[in-house]
Amino acid sequence: MISMSKGFLLIISGPAGTGKGTVCKELLKRNKDIVFSVSATTRQPRVGEVDGLNYYFVTKDKFESMIEKDEFLEYAYVHTNYYGTPKEFVMNQIEKGEIVLLEIDVQGALQVKKNFSEAVFIFLLPPTMEELKNRIINRGTETEEDINRRYENAFKELDFVGNYDYFVINDVVEDAVLDIEAIIKAEKLRVKRHSDIKNKVLKGGK
Repeated sequence: MISMSKGFLLIISGPAGTGKGTVCKELLKRNKDIVFSVSATTRQPRVGEVDGLNYYFVTKDKFESMIEKDEFLEYAYVHTNYYGTPKEFVMNQIEKGEIVLLEIDVQGALQVKKNFSEAVFIFLLPPTMEELKNRIINRGTETEEDINRRYENAFKELDFVGNYDYFVINDVVEDAVLDIEAIIKAEKLRVKRHSDIKNKVLKGGK
């Protein structure tokens, strides 16, 4: 058999309310070989969130210090808070041949696209915009003002879908996960992720 492909960074992105967190959780549950990249943020933890597991919760001063030291693969200021991806962990895992899953907002994804175009970009879409708004409301974590702002931002963010490699509609979570798994399988078979394929075949994959 052909030996393991090179690792890569898998971006799952999209507007607030598309279900990025739910889809990523199920994807990780079903695929133990995918490594989750934990982002850093200055926002307050939501109920049940754990520092170092869901996010690295840091102060604004600490975050800005990390920016100055160029310690982020990407960072963005969204909904009055900073969010960013620590660079070192991601790069180390890719070097080991791992698939690193990064769940980020659209601003962050576009920044990665600019600075690290080798990543694989998936735009997660809601089945309808009405369903998107219902999901944001049902989370029960935002004020009416926050809900309206996120809904308006979602319309604007849809304009950026053309910057992504793939789109997946999250109507039924299990179906969305299957679509993403199909993308991962195809990406593993990209020629550029393997070195000297001809010799590997001639030697029986050794």
